[in-house]
Amino acid sequence: MATTSLAILVIDENRIRASIIEEGLREAGHDDVTLVHDVSGIARRIAEINPDVIVIDLENPNRDMLENMFQLSRAVKRPIAMFVDRSDQASIEAAVDAGVSAYVVDGLKRERVKPILDMAISRFNAFSRLARELDEVRGELENRKLIERAKGILMQSKGLSEDAAYALLRKTAMNQNRKIAEIAQSLVTAAGLLSPPGENDE
Repeated sequence: MATTSLAILVIDENRIRASIIEEGLREAGHDDVTLVHDVSGIARRIAEINPDVIVIDLENPNRDMLENMFQLSRAVKRPIAMFVDRSDQASIEAAVDAGVSAYVVDGLKRERVKPILDMAISRFNAFSRLARELDEVRGELENRKLIERAKGILMQSKGLSEDAAYALLRKTAMNQNRKIAEIAQSLVTAAGLLSPPGENDE
């Protein structure tokens, strides 16, 4: 089963609670479990351990500790399951904003560890896929703008129609075995270098 190869980091200052989580994970077939009881310098430890999933258990977190953990969540870009004994609405919303995949209030039971971990991983994967798709859409949009600008430069400098300008871009890209957007970028950059100062400023 693929899940057994997961490297899991458990962050919990309470050793007894940490061992409960560890036991629940090992029962679920996860053997690669690392426990960390001291949150100071935790970002460095995460980089050293390089876990696939992080489980954070906070007994009575104050606002500063929660904020530190949320900052950590934003930085590490991994599935994170966070257990807290109590929480308010603002903290729950902050956890979601920070990208915590599973934020569990009230109670840590051994048998809950595995399903929550599985949910955290699937949620993280879904969010990652959405973020990737969003980046691709943004990239496409940027490329389209570049190509439009490059067409405008060719139309102006060579007196071409819009279709002829695009055909020239496409032919150049094919000849150089590059993407049209790359050719467009080169053209826009060159035009910016050649034009008098201020002329191409937007």
